[in-house]
Amino acid sequence: MQDHVTPRRVVILGGGFAGLFAARALRKSPVAVTVVDRRAHHLFQPLLYQCASGILSEGQIAQPLRGVLRRHHNVSCVLAEATEVDAGARLVHARRPEGGSVALPYDDLIVAVGMRQSYFGHDEFAAHAPGMKTLEDALDIRRRIYRAFEMAETAADDRERQQWLTFALVGGGPTGVELAGQIREIAGHTLDREFRKIDSAAARVLLFEGSDAVLGAFGPPLAHRAARSLQSLGVELHLGTMVTDIDAHGLTVKDHAGATTRFDARTVLWTAGVEAPPIAAAVARATGAEQDRAGRILVEPDLTISGHPEIRVTGDVMSLNRLPGLAEVAMQSGAYAGRSVRHQVEGRTKKPKPFKYVDLGSAAYIARGRAVVKTGPVHLSGFTGWLAWLFIHLAFLTGFRGRLGAVLSWSVAFATSSRRERAFTMPGTDASTAPPPPS
Repeated sequence: MQDHVTPRRVVILGGGFAGLFAARALRKSPVAVTVVDRRAHHLFQPLLYQCASGILSEGQIAQPLRGVLRRHHNVSCVLAEATEVDAGARLVHARRPEGGSVALPYDDLIVAVGMRQSYFGHDEFAAHAPGMKTLEDALDIRRRIYRAFEMAETAADDRERQQWLTFALVGGGPTGVELAGQIREIAGHTLDREFRKIDSAAARVLLFEGSDAVLGAFGPPLAHRAARSLQSLGVELHLGTMVTDIDAHGLTVKDHAGATTRFDARTVLWTAGVEAPPIAAAVARATGAEQDRAGRILVEPDLTISGHPEIRVTGDVMSLNRLPGLAEVAMQSGAYAGRSVRHQVEGRTKKPKPFKYVDLGSAAYIARGRAVVKTGPVHLSGFTGWLAWLFIHLAFLTGFRGRLGAVLSWSVAFATSSRRERAFTMPGTDASTAPPPPS
């Protein structure tokens, strides 16, 4: 029996879109909500590539979780990474960043941990080809992009110079397409006339995709328009290719016919594939839930795990009706899970309707004035698609400060091609680690 003195305890794993919308749905409920995340910020992941390319700053796409939820007086935040779930005792075990652990009891558990980058069994690729799922990833990619031009300027010979001026991206989904377009804009416009020995516009951008089309999920018409836009920017498309090896100087790919080709490139970025984080497997072990090939947890139509109505799985890490890993799916499923808990607390006995995703469409930014948007039967591309993309992302940016800052940064970038957020650091070059000067 629920203790009438102690409020119902709801633990939410993850402060992304699903976790945030679940917490918001419980704002006025007589429950004690605990949001657990290994990072202290909520990240607007769809715009990570704009942070990586220098258009937006970290603060414009990431807001402190405590700040976002400050008016939710029944919500507390815990900086820790969930590692295990004891479904019998209804406990979540989490590891604190600097060591030590914390145990969090729950009456309801909402799993909203998202997905992480997958290298399809080749984790050794990560050292040479970073993915882009976190703020740290975006800053690492920014450093690699702008560093490449600097290194090309002082290259010892033409071969080394060309290696630094060659950028390879693995994966032709939205992230790969967006990054490819951004690098071409940086090379052809942002850095125009800034260097003395190199022509930045001569940089090559190679995009590798295992299927026969980029943005395949958008359908053939938009995929064709996107490919045409990329090629007009100077992006070289290599479709039907599988990466077999990556090192510090390039990558090797194999085509459908089995022929292998080596490409020299000092900057390789990985934008292909995702997999569930370890906590998803821990939840599956604790509950007997099934997982799909990527580790997503199979759920019932009401987002609960079979046999465990107190546990709901939301966002990218849930497997239901082949729903895509989109921010909008995370928002809607998180809000649904939060409302389900609220209705139970309110004593509603009517069985909730199954979760139904309302498809508001997909969008991918290619370059200034070019984007593709798919919303039901409406397909937009070019400048019209770009305006639609602009409206969609402004609508979902978290917080007034984020929206205002993005508008100002976009205005500068789109009007002048300049990027205000180009600062980057080089590991091991600060004063504390530099060797002492000769005496």
